[in-house]
Amino acid sequence: MKVLICGLGSIGQRHVRNLRALLGNEVDILAYRERNQSPVLNPDMTVRSGAELTDTYGIRPFSDLDAALAEQPDAVFITNPNTRHLPVALAAANAGCHLFIEKPISHSLDGLDELLELVEQKGLTAFVAYQFRFHPGLQWLKSRLDEGRLGQLAAAHIVNGEYLPGWHPYEDYRQTHPARRELGGGCLRIQTHELDYALWLFGMPRRVFAVGGHLSRLEVNVEDSVNLLLQCDHHGRPLPVHIHLDYLQRPPQRVCEVIGDAGKARYDYYAGEVVFHDTVTGQAETYSFRDFDRNQMFIEELRHFLACMRGEAQPLIDLREGIRSMKIALAADQSLQCQQSVEVESL
Repeated sequence: MKVLICGLGSIGQRHVRNLRALLGNEVDILAYRERNQSPVLNPDMTVRSGAELTDTYGIRPFSDLDAALAEQPDAVFITNPNTRHLPVALAAANAGCHLFIEKPISHSLDGLDELLELVEQKGLTAFVAYQFRFHPGLQWLKSRLDEGRLGQLAAAHIVNGEYLPGWHPYEDYRQTHPARRELGGGCLRIQTHELDYALWLFGMPRRVFAVGGHLSRLEVNVEDSVNLLLQCDHHGRPLPVHIHLDYLQRPPQRVCEVIGDAGKARYDYYAGEVVFHDTVTGQAETYSFRDFDRNQMFIEELRHFLACMRGEAQPLIDLREGIRSMKIALAADQSLQCQQSVEVESL
C-alpha cells in the first residue's frame, strides 16, 4: 500500500506512527510538505532533539503536490490547516485516491459539493476523522441512549475546555492555525468533536443560537469561548442541547451529561468514566475507561478506514456526515455575528 500524508504536524506524525504500527514496512509513506518546519515529535508532544522527519519515519518527501500524486498513492491523508484541506482533497480525488480528511472538512462549505460529487462518481472512500466516535466511553453512552435507558430525554450539556497555549508547548500558539482565523481557527472550527458527537447522539439540530467571542487575553484573532444552544428533535419531541467550548480552562474539562425522565448519564473524559443513574431502580451503574490509551481511538479509526478501503465497511463518518457537522459550526458562527438564532439547513 502507498499512502501520501499532506502535512506533518502533530496529527500527521501520529497517523504515520500508527500506520507503521499497523502495517509496518508493507506501507510506503510519502509526504507532501509546504513549510518543512515541523520538528519530530514524541507521542507525548515533546520534541525529539536532533531527529529528522524523513529519516525517523522512513518517508519520501515531496514539495510539489502533483509530483506526489503522480506516484499514485492509494490513499491521501489530509492533515494540513483547515483552509488548505479542500484544494488537496479535490486534487487527490481527481487522481483517484481514497481520502482520510482530518476534522473539520474545511473552513467553509465552498467547493464541498464538487468534492462530494467527485468521490461518489469515482466510488472512493472518504472518511472524516472524528476519532471520539471510537472512544469506549462515548460508545457506551450511545448504546444506553439507543436502548432507551434514559427514557424520554429532556436536556444535554456538553463541555470542552482546554488551555490553547498548552496544546503544543513546542511552538508559539499565536502562530498556530487554531489561533488564526485566516487558517480556519477558532473554537467553532477546531473543537468540533463535540459538534460531531452531539450530531451522532441526538441528531441534526434545526436551529442554533450562539453567544461568545474573543473573551480572554489570549493573543488570537478568533473566538476563544462560545456557548451554543442547539434545538434538536428526539423521537419527535424538542431536545435542547447546550455546548460550551473554550481555549481557556486549566485544568481541562471534557464532559457530556444527558438527562432523561428515567435516568441521567455523565461522561467525563478526564475522570475516565461514565456514570448512569437509573431513576427507576435508584441504582448507579459505572463504566470505567481509566486505563484506556488515548491513541487507541486513532488506531481504531485507522483500522476502520483501511477496512473501508478494502470494501469491508462503510465509513462511519463520510463526507455527508462531515458536511452536516460543518453546517452546525457555520450556523453557530453566523449566530455569533448576527446575535440571532440561525436555521442550520438555511446555509
